[in-house]
Amino acid sequence: MTAANEVQQKTWQLDASHSKVAFSVKHMVITNVQGHFDSFRVEVKPSGNGFENSEIYAEIDAVSVNTGVADRDNHLKSPDFFNAEQYPVLTFKSKSFKKVDDENYKLVGDFTIKNVTKEIELDVEFGGQVKDPWGNDRVGFTLTGSVDRFDYDLTWNALLETGGAVVGKKIKLDMSVEFVVK
Repeated sequence: MTAANEVQQKTWQLDASHSKVAFSVKHMVITNVQGHFDSFRVEVKPSGNGFENSEIYAEIDAVSVNTGVADRDNHLKSPDFFNAEQYPVLTFKSKSFKKVDDENYKLVGDFTIKNVTKEIELDVEFGGQVKDPWGNDRVGFTLTGSVDRFDYDLTWNALLETGGAVVGKKIKLDMSVEFVVK
């Protein structure tokens, strides 16, 4: 059996304790504020040759947003931003997962926030596949990209006296995910 066929026949489960869904956004034009989500799920269903063309689905709990500042987190959960009470889950559903070279992929899919769905493209770096000390197969990926928060009705803002925005429009995404065969 080839390594590609072995990948296809295995069930890969997210190891959330070794994974992170993070973001950053410009604050007052001069710096970046970072945050992450404490609760998320990712499913990968390999198809064919290795991980290429895998089906990928992710859910992120909006209420789990964490920037390390309770007041800011509560504002992000409010109707000004995620409106977590009405729209508790952000979702991603892949359309394509194409191998660029041995270490890189392009992931295209539908990203939904507050019932607004837009297609996004993410750069994916394949970290590799290893057998852990307990005999389990593991794989890791790092995903990066960006979205315009205004596209998802996350439009709250205030202007600085110089005309710049308190919160930037572009949200940078930086995710690391590790999967294990159980």
